[in-house]
Amino acid sequence: MPWRARPDGLELRVRVTPRGGRDAIDGVDTLSDGKRVLKVRVRVAPEDGAANEGVRRLLAKALRVPASAVTLEAGATARLKTFFIAGDAQALSGLLAHLTGQDS
Repeated sequence: MPWRARPDGLELRVRVTPRGGRDAIDGVDTLSDGKRVLKVRVRVAPEDGAANEGVRRLLAKALRVPASAVTLEAGATARLKTFFIAGDAQALSGLLAHLTGQDS
């Protein structure tokens, strides 16, 4: 899975497509190195952190947490990013699995 439980929340690896035409979570993908990532697209361009903010707000809305609970930990200028979502790791993991079809 592209997410990992931590005592205070969930760590999430994301591959972002800025200027993607819409704001959406497109599922889970496997990179050439075998790592799994959550594919996310946002409408905004990657200028002045706008795409990072768009991803942060999209994740917060999808996971039903306040935007302040989602923080960018790594990859501010890269397509591959690591976000941290504060909250109940088990509940967040279950919701992500449901959103991405990984719960079957």
